[in-house]
Amino acid sequence: MVGKRAGTPSPGKASAPESSSGSDTAAPVTRAGRTARTGADHAGRTSPAGKAPAAGSATPGSAAPGQAPAKKKAPAKKAPAKRAPAKKAAAGRTTTAPEGAAAKKAPARQKPSAGKAPAAARTPAAGRPPTGESHLAMVRRARRINRELADVYPYAHPELDFRNPFELLVATVLSAQTTDLRVNQTTPALFAKYPTPEDMAAAPPEELEELIRPTGFFRAKAKSLLGLSAGLRDNFGGRVPDRLEDLVTLPGVGRKTANVVLGNAYGVPGITVDTHFGRLVRRWRLTEREEPEKVEAEICAIFPESEWTMLSHRTIFHGRRICHSRKPACGACPIDHLCPSYGEGETDPEKARKLLKYEKGGYPGQRLAPPPDYPGRPAAPLNTAE
Repeated sequence: MVGKRAGTPSPGKASAPESSSGSDTAAPVTRAGRTARTGADHAGRTSPAGKAPAAGSATPGSAAPGQAPAKKKAPAKKAPAKRAPAKKAAAGRTTTAPEGAAAKKAPARQKPSAGKAPAAARTPAAGRPPTGESHLAMVRRARRINRELADVYPYAHPELDFRNPFELLVATVLSAQTTDLRVNQTTPALFAKYPTPEDMAAAPPEELEELIRPTGFFRAKAKSLLGLSAGLRDNFGGRVPDRLEDLVTLPGVGRKTANVVLGNAYGVPGITVDTHFGRLVRRWRLTEREEPEKVEAEICAIFPESEWTMLSHRTIFHGRRICHSRKPACGACPIDHLCPSYGEGETDPEKARKLLKYEKGGYPGQRLAPPPDYPGRPAAPLNTAE
C-alpha cells in the first residue's frame, strides 16, 4: 500500500516532481505540502539531490520555519535606520550636553541672527540705495534726487552777475580756479571800462591784467579775454553766438563755458560739469567717469533734456552749500536717504548745521545782485583795501 500511494498522485492534483534519487518522501500529498511545493521546487532546482527534501520539508512543522526567515529579513534591513538616532545622540554628546539640552540650545543659536536681521534691514528701511543697484533703479533714484533738490533750491540760478551774453561769457572764463563771489566782485569795474567785445579787444594787456588780478591766473585769463573778444568782433559781428560748435572756437572757451552761456543766456539746455557737479554725481554713483565730457554724456543720458540746465544749478548749489568737498554736512543733508555716500562727512545734525554755507548757513550769497526770489543776503562789493 505504501508503494502504491507514493507512485500515484491524488485525483485532480498535479504530481510533485520526483526526486532524482527516487525517494518516496520527496512527493507527499498533504495540505502542507501544497504550500511548500514552490519553495521545494526552487530548492530542488538549485540544490543537490540529496538536500532537496531538507530545503522543502513536507511536514506542517517544517513549513513554518521555512517562512520565518523571510519575515525576519525586513527588520534586519531596518536595523541601520534604528542606529541613526544613536549617531545623533553621539553627535549630541560632542557638545557635552544631553539631547534635550541640545534641542533647547538650537533656538538660542538663532537668536543672534534673528536679532541682526532687523539691523540689516534698517538700511533699506531708511531708504539707502542698495549696493547692487540696477541701471533702471539708479536712473529712478537720480531723477528723484533732482526733484527733491528742486524743492530744496527753488531759487537755484547761475551765481555769476551778468546783464547780457557777453558779460556772462567773460565772467565764466574768469571763474576758472576761483569762486563766483570773487568774480562778481571783480567784474563791475571790468565791464564799466570794457562793456563790449570791441572795447575789450582793444584793451592794453597790462590794464586788463590789473583789473582781473583778484581772480587769479590773471595773465592767462587776460590772454583768453583778448582773444575771444577779437574773435567775436572779427567772426561774429560782435555778437556771442548761440551754437556750441561756434562758441568752442573762441580762445579760452570749452564745453563747460559754452553750456553755461547757452543755458543761461539763450535758454538752450546744457549740463555744466564743473568741480562741484562732477564730485556730486560721482558721490551719488550716477557715473564713475572723471573726464568732464564723458561725465556730461552719461548724465545727459539719465535726465530729460529739459532738466539739464536746472539740474546743473541745483547740483552746484548743493555742492557749495551742503555737500562740500572735504567735509560734507551729511547730518544736515535733505537727500541723505538717496545718497550712497552718506557718512563720508559729519553725520551729527548739530555739528553738520555748523558746516552749512551761504544762505543755508545764514551768510551772504555769492552774487552782488541776486534774483528777487533769492532768500539770502547779497554779497558785499570787493574791498580794494584788502
